[in-house]
Amino acid sequence: MPWRGGGATSTLGGVDDVDARLEQVIGALLDDRRAGATICPSEAARAVDPDGWRELMPAARAAAGRLAAAGRVEVTQRGEVVDVGTARGPVRVRRVAG
Repeated sequence: MPWRGGGATSTLGGVDDVDARLEQVIGALLDDRRAGATICPSEAARAVDPDGWRELMPAARAAAGRLAAAGRVEVTQRGEVVDVGTARGPVRVRRVAG
């Protein structure tokens, strides 16, 4: 199913332009992958700001967390679904199966 901008995540308080852009890019990157494929939040950060992507990593992980809370994606670590807010180390993002 193609990604659609907006939805529950864009109506949450405190989501600024960069946060919304990261959410959109996560969706677009997943749209470009086969079903079941994952992305790293760093891919979204690099797409939004190729030079300053490292500084965007906390925001990219938070964007993935908001999308997961909205039921649009799952955040995984070593193949298991995790809470990105408490996960330490690298995580991956995938579409919710369905």
